[in-house]
Amino acid sequence: MEHTVRAVGQDLDNLAHDVAALGDLAVAQVRSAVDVFLRHDLNGASKVVRADDALDLQDAEIEKRAIRFIALRQPMADDLRRPIAAMKTAMQLERCGDLAKNIAKRVGRMAAAAEPTHAAGVAALGQLVADRLAAVISAFRQGDAQGAYDVWVKDTEIDERHEAVLQEIVAGMTSSPAFVGDGTHLLFIAKNLERIGDHATNIAELVYYQITGGELADRPKL
Repeated sequence: MEHTVRAVGQDLDNLAHDVAALGDLAVAQVRSAVDVFLRHDLNGASKVVRADDALDLQDAEIEKRAIRFIALRQPMADDLRRPIAAMKTAMQLERCGDLAKNIAKRVGRMAAAAEPTHAAGVAALGQLVADRLAAVISAFRQGDAQGAYDVWVKDTEIDERHEAVLQEIVAGMTSSPAFVGDGTHLLFIAKNLERIGDHATNIAELVYYQITGGELADRPKL
């Protein structure tokens, strides 16, 4: 019995370790996508696109292992929450990778680097999103329910920053018809960043559930 308990704990720890590693990779992808956008680095953008395959493979592997753990161990309570949260978190991270890839693809379609004003707004949104994603991965790794709550409660900051960026881009498109093409790409880039922020919020809810068994939706946003 003691051996079985240790084996279960080790399997869960290994699964959590791999999810956190996937999270680190997703954060790196988001940061790289923002970087190639700022520098209008087409070669770098292609590398970001190709690197997404690694996230897909890791997500698929985590899902298989989580399902196998549940089937073989038939866990209860806390031990059941952990593989479920791991699997769902990995899925959210894989989607973050997809969005980073989409940003890189948009960079390749832009005629030129964004003007400094627009570039600064998008980059600031990107940094905020990447930092928020990194924070929730840290909360996952540390088993930090308060850290997860802190990410969740600040989700409106990303929405507000996104809205400001959109207004700035639309104003530029209105005043300069020649900017409409690249402006459209910028709108999609900003939207992809905002969606990554949504996934970070979703992960925060999963982390909190994994640790406490409770729902963040039941807590007030102070």
